[in-house]
Amino acid sequence: MPYKRGNKWLGQVMKKGKKKYKTCQSKKEAIAWEVEQKSKIEIKEIVTISLLQWAESYLDFVEVKFSTKTYKEKSTVFRRLFAMICPDLTPQTITPGMMLEFLQYQAKGRTGNAANKDRKNLIAAWNWGIKYMALPSPNPCLVDRFPESKKVRYVPSQKDFWKVFAQAGSEQDQVMLLAYLHLAARRSELFGLRWSDIDFKDSKVRLFTRKRKDSSLEFDWLPLTEDLHSSLIELEKNKETVWVFPDPRTKQPYMFRQKWMGELCDKAGVKKFGLHSIRHLTASILAQQNVSMIDIQAILRHKNLSTTERYIRRLSALRPALRLLPGKICLQKQKKAYSDEQALKSLTAANS
Repeated sequence: MPYKRGNKWLGQVMKKGKKKYKTCQSKKEAIAWEVEQKSKIEIKEIVTISLLQWAESYLDFVEVKFSTKTYKEKSTVFRRLFAMICPDLTPQTITPGMMLEFLQYQAKGRTGNAANKDRKNLIAAWNWGIKYMALPSPNPCLVDRFPESKKVRYVPSQKDFWKVFAQAGSEQDQVMLLAYLHLAARRSELFGLRWSDIDFKDSKVRLFTRKRKDSSLEFDWLPLTEDLHSSLIELEKNKETVWVFPDPRTKQPYMFRQKWMGELCDKAGVKKFGLHSIRHLTASILAQQNVSMIDIQAILRHKNLSTTERYIRRLSALRPALRLLPGKICLQKQKKAYSDEQALKSLTAANS
């Protein structure tokens, strides 16, 4: 604040630990000078961050907030980005055109699906930066999405599943496959399963997953089938860790088993399918046995029934409706029915 000395007013500001003064004719003039000097100091002292600093800060947040898998996915996106855009640039220099060029390169070299996934991760990272690091807005990552060519997930037959099951080399791996089938479990749910999550007395198991937007862990209890219950009891007799299905080499939970199912399918001589396809197989088996959609939803632990319906092949429900459409066979049946009717009328008339 300015102060009066004699008939003059002195404005004062602190700059780099030292006070700076100016003699003014009035208090109003001194206050205006102080405001001007402070604004200049604040502008000069703003620390300009780089893209690399933004990425590192965001990944520190992600490492605590999300799973290891999500952290690796997001860090990989930044590695790709900095292979094309210098990480020493400031966020203020980034334009939507630069982001579009990067994502177009990903779409051409990989797929539209992959480019859209990178886009989603970068949008989230920049929005976080806007909120916590004063990154410029609007978000330059909000460019147009790319066309996607989604593959239809292959769902194995029960016969093929059991062929693969027979090729599993250890008791633990066989019980793990049985658990995926009987619990319709997600991959991470069984990778992180502990013995403390199994209640043998009440024959139920607790499955943890991260499916909400804030990535908080939540769990559901599911009943154990008789086969799975007895198999887990046998497996527990040889347990060495707190984990039900640990990696034999590290005694820690698996992070990835990318080649495992592919190798088993090759040994069994069947078309390749993954662990998530077993979840779809379970849903299909339940639907074929006329289990209600609500019960299947509870077993799959979906928040929305529409998600469950996408898992189920609804051909049997649609087939009666499609039979109503006209076609060659349908017309032949109609002609035959008409001829039979006419013949019956003629016979009735002749006998009367």
